[in-house]
Amino acid sequence: MRRPFDDLSGRPGQHVFRTNLLTKLEQWCGEVGGASPSVPRVLLLVGGPGNGKTEAIEKTMGWLDAALSCEGALVAELATFFRPAAGKVPRLVTVDAGAFSRPAREGLNLSIVQDASSVAGATGKTPASLLLDELEAACADGATGLYLCCVNRGVLDDALIAAAEAEQSVMRVLLEKVTRSVSLLPDAPSCWPLGEYPAVAVWPMDMESLLVATEGGDPPPAVQVLRRAVDADLWPPAGSCEAGPRCPFCTSREQLSHTREETSLLQMLRWYELGSGKRWSFRDLFSLFSYLLAGHRHESRASDLPPCAWAASLMAADDQALRGAKPSTRTSSAIFELVAAQYHHALFHQWDREAGLGLLKDIKELGLQDDNTAMGLQWFLASRRLPYLPAMIESVLDSFAGLLDPALAKPDTSIDVNRSTTYQLRDIDARFSRSVAEGFEHVRKSRILTTMEGELLRRLASLDTYLSRQDVRRKRPATATRVQRLLRDFSCRLVRRSIGVRTSTVMDAEVLREFQNVIEDEREDGVYEVAREIEMLLNDNQEFEISLTTTFGQPLPPSNAQALLIVPRRHVQPAQGEAKGRPAAPLRFLEVGEGRSAQDVALTYDLFKAIKDIERGMSAASLPRSVLALLDTTSARLAGPIVRDAAVLRRAEIRLGNGVTVEQRRTGFGIVTGSGRR
Repeated sequence: MRRPFDDLSGRPGQHVFRTNLLTKLEQWCGEVGGASPSVPRVLLLVGGPGNGKTEAIEKTMGWLDAALSCEGALVAELATFFRPAAGKVPRLVTVDAGAFSRPAREGLNLSIVQDASSVAGATGKTPASLLLDELEAACADGATGLYLCCVNRGVLDDALIAAAEAEQSVMRVLLEKVTRSVSLLPDAPSCWPLGEYPAVAVWPMDMESLLVATEGGDPPPAVQVLRRAVDADLWPPAGSCEAGPRCPFCTSREQLSHTREETSLLQMLRWYELGSGKRWSFRDLFSLFSYLLAGHRHESRASDLPPCAWAASLMAADDQALRGAKPSTRTSSAIFELVAAQYHHALFHQWDREAGLGLLKDIKELGLQDDNTAMGLQWFLASRRLPYLPAMIESVLDSFAGLLDPALAKPDTSIDVNRSTTYQLRDIDARFSRSVAEGFEHVRKSRILTTMEGELLRRLASLDTYLSRQDVRRKRPATATRVQRLLRDFSCRLVRRSIGVRTSTVMDAEVLREFQNVIEDEREDGVYEVAREIEMLLNDNQEFEISLTTTFGQPLPPSNAQALLIVPRRHVQPAQGEAKGRPAAPLRFLEVGEGRSAQDVALTYDLFKAIKDIERGMSAASLPRSVLALLDTTSARLAGPIVRDAAVLRRAEIRLGNGVTVEQRRTGFGIVTGSGRR
């Protein structure tokens, strides 16, 4: 948690990472210092926790101090409010910035709300009512001061409701415009400045992706964070930590310092944004990179150990297992925990957590209770039934792994691991299905696996070979086959993930890459192609059908009891939105229909993937339920205005289930049968 003007809090990277908003705020400070008459006086930074609002405010104060030639006096004055000797930080901090300016300027009061959800110093009022009062004062006629506010969407919505209930029409209209400007709508107005309100500027901080390069040419903020995290100067020299050269954390740092591994990780993070519709915040990225590079020790006895010391303790336990110590949870599963601590396996962490119980029974039947590898695998899989991820990012990691797992990538995918070696996933699968030793030998020569992964695969291969012996299989052939199948599947998944994460070879990578091109293509060529495909799905050849006998969500009646309104084909095209003064759109929208009945539809990843599946031969009836529901909802939304649109109904007809068709004529209605008109 970052506290303003406190250098010892909430800054994992030790410096501020550049974003588009910071560039805008720096320019704004320059305009304020130059007394520009068109500079906005009211700034609203909208977004949830962890998006860097506090850092933005603090950095802005430094720039404003410099722009007004305050020589540090303004920052020092603000610091006394935000770092009080006793009590809480007040919700609203107001100082006379003009008095510190050189030369002095009258009427330049500066008001800052670092967190609009706070009510400190304002007894008996809600955050929404306080925000309403502050905005009314800041936007009043004759007001000349500056007002900066960090506000989440919930408080903003509550303030809009409060304005409507209090019949404050001026503030209600302003807040409606603010709310609309920070929403995901194709016709959302300009944010900076706010459309029709030149004195107000708004910025939706949770709409911009931290994985896209800034408009000023700086690397994406996520790249800046990752490079800071793997900076070699902040780590012990290679191989010198307590765990030595096999340390999973130092190995992860070394790998992520390479261009290929860095690019692949960031690419997967960006694909997750596109596929899930969620944005990584700074807090998410700090938590994720900390987890990938320092691990998460869910054991209470190891929670206080530094990462490298924890790895060293596991290596000592594994040495006991190698010397033939009696199997135990600590010693036998140590190598599995070390491998799982590497960043690529920490990222894709899901294993068959239900397999551990059945495996224990099979191990007992085969008499393998004294085998450290077999028992280690069983204990490792069983441990996945308990919480083992950081609570802050547990849901995100589960969703991430479910969307992109390299273990589920298409078998016909080819991977170039280096200049001379190319693997096809189908070939890796086939070799591991025959034996772990054959699969390991196939991938070992490329040296893409880490030392710990190689050691674990050797032990799994040795156990697999042992289970293939006739004297072992004679009594329990089915049990031995079942354990071998689990060993081979585990090994193949491990190798797929190890190679896939380094090369961004993940599930549906091809579709995700195409979707990213469509979203980020400023020419919108890809959006037009998708629009044509959706137009074919919504229409039946040159006609658009509307059921007159059912409402939305109801199943269609038998064909002989149906009544359909048939209108000309509804066209689909990219929606044209406001681009000036707004963040880059995280989604594309399509406009379905024309005129009064036109509707906007978001081009989600699920919808795009469904279009690609149809192109590959899938039947429209086999589309996911979410996509079918979206198409049905779009048709229903189109139907309502169409049945009331006289211009469309002139060319419409009604088809009844008994084969009768009714047309509108100039003097009434006519019936069309199969034999002609009457």
